[in-house]
Amino acid sequence: QVQLVESGGGLAQAGGSLRLSCAASENFFRASTMGWYRQAPGKQRELVASITAGGNTHYVDSVKGRFTISRDNAKNTVYLQMNSLKPEDSAVYYCKLELLHYERWGQGTQVTVSS
Repeated sequence: QVQLVESGGGLAQAGGSLRLSCAASENFFRASTMGWYRQAPGKQRELVASITAGGNTHYVDSVKGRFTISRDNAKNTVYLQMNSLKPEDSAVYYCKLELLHYERWGQGTQVTVSS
């Protein structure tokens, strides 16, 4: 089983930045699509950003121009750089690995943005 270990969450002020990391335990990471999702209390989990094995990226409209997803295949790691943070970005952020019919979720990391 692939293990995904997230880090980088925490507390930030509005307008500040945080960088999330998600490290995978297996080398087939490089063939996988990686996504960052978030879930705020009382809300459904939503896709924030994703990146394919070929480097194509997708963002939800609310984070376009503020968040950047990237990957380092040599380190089996995907990143989410979050700039210009807003209180509404507060949520538990999860990374997800997808490869064909296989998917794996990370344990989640809390991001809290104060106004």
